[in-house]
Amino acid sequence: MHRPLTISDFINRAGTVFPSRRGVIDDPSEVGASLGELSYGDVVRLARAQAATLDAMGIEPGERVAIVSKNSARMLVSFFGVSGFGRVLVPINFRLNRSEVSYIYEHSGATLLLVDAELGESLAGIGQRRIVLNQEGDQQLFQSTAEPQTWNGTEDALATINYTSGTTARPKGVCLTHRNLWINATVFGLHLAVTDRDVYLHTLPMFHCNGWGMPYLLAGMGASQIVLRNVDGAEILRRIEQHGVTLMCMAPTVVAAILDAAGSWDGPIPGRGRVRIVVAGAPPPTKLIERVEIELGWEFIQAYGLTETSPILTVNRALAEDDSLSSAERAQRLGCAGPPVLSASLRTSDENEVLAQGNVVLDRYWDDSSATQNAIQDEWFYSGDSGYIGENGYLTIADRRKDVIITGGENVSSIEIENTLFAHPAVAEVAVIGLPHERWGETVAAVVVLKSGIEATEPELIDFARERLAHFKCPTIVRFSNALPRTATGKVQKYKLRASQPS
Repeated sequence: MHRPLTISDFINRAGTVFPSRRGVIDDPSEVGASLGELSYGDVVRLARAQAATLDAMGIEPGERVAIVSKNSARMLVSFFGVSGFGRVLVPINFRLNRSEVSYIYEHSGATLLLVDAELGESLAGIGQRRIVLNQEGDQQLFQSTAEPQTWNGTEDALATINYTSGTTARPKGVCLTHRNLWINATVFGLHLAVTDRDVYLHTLPMFHCNGWGMPYLLAGMGASQIVLRNVDGAEILRRIEQHGVTLMCMAPTVVAAILDAAGSWDGPIPGRGRVRIVVAGAPPPTKLIERVEIELGWEFIQAYGLTETSPILTVNRALAEDDSLSSAERAQRLGCAGPPVLSASLRTSDENEVLAQGNVVLDRYWDDSSATQNAIQDEWFYSGDSGYIGENGYLTIADRRKDVIITGGENVSSIEIENTLFAHPAVAEVAVIGLPHERWGETVAAVVVLKSGIEATEPELIDFARERLAHFKCPTIVRFSNALPRTATGKVQKYKLRASQPS
């Protein structure tokens, strides 16, 4: 028997097995009234009402419904109420400006825009049909008692179009199928050993590749989901303590915010010996990994992937054999991307570009056949990342190919230099870029954010690097900044740094 793998499987199981289970706790600060605590039976009811409303609006299966929202229960429901009944959800980064949101909405060909109440005024006028996600919008979107139309689609139908973060260029629409998302969520759940006893805190933006697939996975397993609208280190610690959180996904910048908040936390750190965090979006410094284990007492898991791969390609989690290692040794082993997840295959090209195969690789880029042909060649997806695979099958990411610095004919990894400088006690954040140089082609430059109340000079940081790295790798320029430009998922936008530096 062959039965299509669709994301409705996850919410259907939640409604069947866990109808009375606490499913979602909405953020109490949500503009337009929080939905409060929802059972999984409530989530099913709201998703079916949303689907019936789309039926009544004449929005057919295959049509696109865009959503611009901070993390919210309404957005979480929409993963099922839209995609689960055959339409294609287009989650848009809520941090984008008006023109960027308008571009994605128009490019995707969406016929309806769902917009967060907090963003309703700033995005007014985008979309011929729009519903604001607030109490009044609930009456339009979630109150139908009609039976939604049955969708008998295939697993190869599009479920979402997720636009890339635009670290280097105009965002592209990544077309992900029900099969892509089903397998990503299921495989990710196996590697994380998710069960109905888990309590998940949504620190990761749900718009970012559908929250890495966690909303699907957690619903299917009956795990409780706690919604967090705004990232704040102290508030994350409070939610962990209040709700008994066991699992989170996040970028390294969020880890840093939690560690900062933990320094002034009154009492034992919540979740010690219980919480596991999955970190991706940028390779974290090994010192950061070590601090998570020592200062927080949480398990650190590294993952690697891209929007184009649904997104998880690797999971690096400490093995039983690592139990005898010191914290520093474990951090070193966890500092690479790790081995491929079940059903994925990895290799590198002659130019050291990371290539991937698997059921999670995108179907195509929306309305961009040229980009699709460039990205998928000979049945391999070209990631744009440089890296190498060790004898144990573990992948290490060296850099984005565009961010590799070539100085004096030598390739230099910005990540290696960043990891070194981050170990300096005054450095809170650092990004390393290549700047044009008449003699060497490029020279290494570091942009540094200092910790509050701690000073460091350019010569001091250069000398610190020269004591630890080959001299050709060391920065010749250190410039200081109050903040680094980042995408919503924590990736440093190095093209902005390069453009902003004086020649």
